[in-house]
Amino acid sequence: RYQNKDAGAADKWDGRIRLNVKGQVNDSTYVQGRLDAEMNFKTSDDTNVIFDQLFVNHDFGDAVTVRLGRQPVVIGDQSGWLYGFPYGYDGAQAMFHQGRVNLTAGYGRFNKSDYTDGVKDQDAFFAKGDLDFSAAKLNLNYLKFTGDKKADTFAGYEIAGAGLTIPVGDFRVFGEYWKDTNWKNGYDTAWNAGLGYGKQDNAKVGSFRVAASYVDAERNAFLGAYTYDASPLDALLNKEVKEVKFWRAEGDVTLAKNVRLHGEYSFDVKTKGTDTDYDDVASVSLNYVF
Repeated sequence: RYQNKDAGAADKWDGRIRLNVKGQVNDSTYVQGRLDAEMNFKTSDDTNVIFDQLFVNHDFGDAVTVRLGRQPVVIGDQSGWLYGFPYGYDGAQAMFHQGRVNLTAGYGRFNKSDYTDGVKDQDAFFAKGDLDFSAAKLNLNYLKFTGDKKADTFAGYEIAGAGLTIPVGDFRVFGEYWKDTNWKNGYDTAWNAGLGYGKQDNAKVGSFRVAASYVDAERNAFLGAYTYDASPLDALLNKEVKEVKFWRAEGDVTLAKNVRLHGEYSFDVKTKGTDTDYDDVASVSLNYVF
């Protein structure tokens, strides 16, 4: 992966491998973990191999599933742009899945976050719903942080959001809106909207997807730890930045079976609260899945 970082930061040239390890306990239960390692191709720096996920999954019939342990969690539908850090959270979640309806509720402690005032070590309850109406897909999300309001940055805060994806032939229109319902001092919303085309499949050579979108994120509705490789949302790591707006283009194409090329470019970056000039951000990565 190569990244051209913003705000004068050095570019990045690195590699990463993630290996999922799954053990079937019985017909209803399995244990899964993931090994993660990264290396820097520009220097001799390396990192330890770690387990960033480890959980047990149990099915109660065909409709209900319960998970316990360190597990991934994505808040939002657009590639987890609001929260999707691989360490996820330590806790439990119950899932109901029946036909076109998927409902999830969970409670636990969120783990590592790059965001300065972020969700690391914060206890929270969350609920998610995904509804597929064929003509449109709707996702609803609710997150409430618990704990001592005097001691914890996010304690007591509630963040609610909704997203919609509408397919039109090979095209899709998508967007999400989020609000911190308890924050009283402004800069408490975030939203994105965009248009996509195509469908990328790792098993189908030549398949591709492209998308263009506009993002407007305010500080107190942003949880950090999004899954995008490169984004001006990094600007919100600076406490002076209250809001970030930018355009975004991205795409994926299958070059060979299980080989995916991914690229993204964010531009026309505007911020509020600081005089820092944030540059365009670009990233390209080659992904092998096996």
